[in-house]
Amino acid sequence: MKDILQEIITTKREELERMTAPKPSLRQALLQSATGIIAEFKRRSPSKGWIKEEGRPDVIPLSYQQNGAAALSILTDKHYFGGHDNFIREARLSGVTLPILYKNFVVSELQLYEALLCGASAVLLIAACLTKQQCGLLIGKAHELGLEVLLEMHDERELEYAELSPDLCGINNRNLGSFVTDVQNSFRLAELLPQDAVKVSESGISHPQTVRQLREAGFRGFLIGENFMKTPDPGQALNDFISQL
Repeated sequence: MKDILQEIITTKREELERMTAPKPSLRQALLQSATGIIAEFKRRSPSKGWIKEEGRPDVIPLSYQQNGAAALSILTDKHYFGGHDNFIREARLSGVTLPILYKNFVVSELQLYEALLCGASAVLLIAACLTKQQCGLLIGKAHELGLEVLLEMHDERELEYAELSPDLCGINNRNLGSFVTDVQNSFRLAELLPQDAVKVSESGISHPQTVRQLREAGFRGFLIGENFMKTPDPGQALNDFISQL
């Protein structure tokens, strides 16, 4: 007679092995990519409400992968962005093998474990949400868990956080207080970052020409979500965008 308990335990161990297995590197994916596009699965925003309420995490992320994304970003904040940790799990189960950024407002080590267990490759840390000491401790813990860190900064005052040696340095073009977006923020701050930093420009990128100009300014990653998610077919929108690069 089949031992059901043993079968359950075997399955559980297999699930844990999948969740804790080494994930593809976001840093290396951007360094090796000709486009550097991090396509974002973002169903909602605090400033604009629902962008794509019906958006499916088992469909759109895989379509991004099939249409040329270098990596993915998946919003997991539930209250303000309509996200969930399970969205990353569903994306992985659908066949996504690209690096996935766990995008949330991370303020606790607990959230790093959540990112690890749902299948993320990297986590977003936002300088504006953390003291430099807190940020340093979280970077250390993330690395201990095998997660990379994209450290997001917005102005000159936060650039000192780059001394903490994150895997990637992000410049957010959106002011998180006013939600006003200005891509010039990336151009303005790029030369102030460490020369060897892998730079990522985030938010407000809607034209291929902007990506070309940002690459010339030293950026290797370009996080784009709303521009794709607001279309009927985000994957196709990504394909069309890349074809113009």
